[in-house]
Amino acid sequence: MTQATTGAMNTAQRFRESDAVKGAVSAIVEELKTHSAEITEVRGPTDAALTQSFDSFIADAAEVRGRPLVYRYCGSGIGNGALVELIDGSVKYDMISGIGVHFFGHSDPDLVGTAVRAAASDTVMQGHLVMNEEGVRFAETLVEQAGKNSRLRHAFLCNSGAFANENALKVCYQKKDGLAPRVLAFGHCFMGRTVTMAQIGDSAAGRQGIPLSTLADYIPYYDHVAARRMHAGEVSGATRYIDMCCWHLQQYIDRYPNQYACFIFELVQGEGGFNTALPDFHKSLMEVCKDNGIAVWADEVQTFGRTEEMFCFDALGLGEYIDVCTVGKMSQVCAAIYTEEFNPKPGLLSGTFLGSAVGLQVGQRIIERLRDGDYYGPDGSIARHYELFRVQVAALAQKHPEWFPETDELHEFAHGFGGMMRFSPYGGEKEPILKLCKALYDEGVITFYCGHGPYHVRMLPPLGVMDESHWPRIFAHIESAMGKVGGSGS
Repeated sequence: MTQATTGAMNTAQRFRESDAVKGAVSAIVEELKTHSAEITEVRGPTDAALTQSFDSFIADAAEVRGRPLVYRYCGSGIGNGALVELIDGSVKYDMISGIGVHFFGHSDPDLVGTAVRAAASDTVMQGHLVMNEEGVRFAETLVEQAGKNSRLRHAFLCNSGAFANENALKVCYQKKDGLAPRVLAFGHCFMGRTVTMAQIGDSAAGRQGIPLSTLADYIPYYDHVAARRMHAGEVSGATRYIDMCCWHLQQYIDRYPNQYACFIFELVQGEGGFNTALPDFHKSLMEVCKDNGIAVWADEVQTFGRTEEMFCFDALGLGEYIDVCTVGKMSQVCAAIYTEEFNPKPGLLSGTFLGSAVGLQVGQRIIERLRDGDYYGPDGSIARHYELFRVQVAALAQKHPEWFPETDELHEFAHGFGGMMRFSPYGGEKEPILKLCKALYDEGVITFYCGHGPYHVRMLPPLGVMDESHWPRIFAHIESAMGKVGGSGS
């Protein structure tokens, strides 16, 4: 019987429920609202002294890191939804959200209130040997959502997406008793920057100078243009492309029988270019894996929370196939989630930290808001925002065709899925795309790039707090920045 059902309260509960603590939290949140409301639009630096302090910080950052920051960015610690203030007083639209972390933007009163309450906990970090209640409650909330349409039942928490992936790989290896050393992944995949994940990730720069000890083989990701060009007679191009990839997978399986521990599925590729695939593409490959005893691992570190369901495997109707899933970024605390069959033996997974008290409580609150809000489904707010993004890109391309040369008759200038958005000017050439990202930052819109050729401008906007009316204003800044870069990006 819990304290909640008996009405009994321990010392910590009496502390949290005291009028003094509740009043202090409420006062902080109300003061935050007052100051946050002053941030209403993009602006430049507000004071020479602040600018000098900002410049000094940027120099210090370059010195201590050994190289300059990608952007001259340091947040002041306050914002207003999609808008963030920097320490020089300037304000920008944050359309990358810390590479997908801040779905509810900056200075969200609910999350700040949750964080302040969590900060009053007796320990800053929770551990796997001994923890407070929030570690279990976060995992319960996460697993409840993951298991709605899948067999996922258990979660192991950690501090980064790369570590979540490391733990998932260990689970898959152990299921095969260490006798299957190879892994399968998609071309252009990204798994994180640990030694092992950098080897699996399909980026030469990410593993430069690293001795290769992990055996990874790659299947082509779905290519919409190539698939449409493969159409012939009564057989669709999509069917032909999927059959080709399944054949490719079977060739690996036949070449290395019983050697594959898992196939890592990025259901939407992140760093690789916000590439999407038909559900049947993933389903067909997963069925081949199931027939051959290969674990199906859904890497949802970036997709979690931001497609048309909380889990992208649900949005694509693939839950029945999933053996292992990893989440991170938006969840604040990361996790490897697995079925009962993949529950590892004692000792395989451990770690000093599982997450901070603030991260666990804020993460749980984020999952609750995603669960209870109007975000998902084909008519949910995420889908509506994605369509508004596409409309804005189409209008910009029509107005300025010189910025959007068509590379082929099937080219799409806007693509992605839900809150994973990209647009592709300058024919996808790398240097002008990078130049545009810098110009957008200077103009007041923070974005980044993705892809390995073609390259794209990517956005992971804070759709949890964005209003639909923000899009025209954001694209006015984008048009201004592109005008300064020029038609060819040169």
